[in-house]
Amino acid sequence: MEKRALGIILALAGVVGLILAGVNFINGGANAHNIKQIILYGVLGAIFFFAGVGLIRNTRDKAT
Repeated sequence: MEKRALGIILALAGVVGLILAGVNFINGGANAHNIKQIILYGVLGAIFFFAGVGLIRNTRDKAT
């Protein structure tokens, strides 16, 4: 159950990162600082999201 809870936390952190990347993409200009933020938030968000989803999918609960 602990792995599944960690997976949920990672997936939520990934969603937040992807949302931040999207907000910066919509509101930001084309300067180098915004592009770096968009790439950073997008890549980290995707890594956290897919790691969390993978952890949730591959964790099996045992009946006790």
